[in-house]
Amino acid sequence: MKSQIRFLGRACLCGALFAATAALAPATTLVRMSLKRMTHSARAIVRARCVANPTGWDAGEIWTFTAFEVEETWKGSPKSQITVRLLGGRIGQVTSSVSGVPRFRPGEEVVLFLEPTMRGDFSLVGWEEGTFRVRQDPRTGQSSVTQDTASFATFDAATRRFETEGIQRMPLSTFRARVELLLRASEENER
Repeated sequence: MKSQIRFLGRACLCGALFAATAALAPATTLVRMSLKRMTHSARAIVRARCVANPTGWDAGEIWTFTAFEVEETWKGSPKSQITVRLLGGRIGQVTSSVSGVPRFRPGEEVVLFLEPTMRGDFSLVGWEEGTFRVRQDPRTGQSSVTQDTASFATFDAATRRFETEGIQRMPLSTFRARVELLLRASEENER
C-alpha cells in the first residue's frame, strides 16, 4: 500500500513538473502584419516567377534556395534574378518542414515582400504573410492576388484573438495601387 501511495505521489509530481515545463516551452505564433507594416518593413517588393527550388545543407539545417526571375520591381532595386532562402526542404530521404514557411513551384507567379539576408540572398517579410500568389482568371484574363495567410488564423494584437483574414482574390492592379499609395505615404512621412 505504501509503495502505491509513493508511486502515485511521484506520478503526480512528474505530471506537475511536465505541465509546468510545457507551459514555459517556446511556441511560434504569427502576429498579423498589416499591408502598411509589410510595405514599410520590406526592403524590396517584386512581382516574380519561380524558376527553381534547389535545396542544401547550411549550418546543420536543410534550406530551400528558391530562384525567381523578377518581372516587376515595386520597391527597392533587386537584380533581375533573386534567390529567396527558406528554412526546410528535402534532401534525399530527409525532409525538414517548418510551419509558416511558404513553398513555390517552378512557373508560379507571386508578389513577394523581401528583406535581404547577410548572405546576399533574401528572406520573406512575415514568411507566408509576405507571399501573395498571382492567379489569372481564364475567362477574363484578369490577374488577382491571394495572400498565403488568408486561409489560416494569425494573432491579431488589437483584438487579442486569432483570426482568419488576409487579402483574397484582389485584382493585381488594385493591390499594386494600394502598395504604391503606401510607399508614397511612407516617403512623405520620411521628409
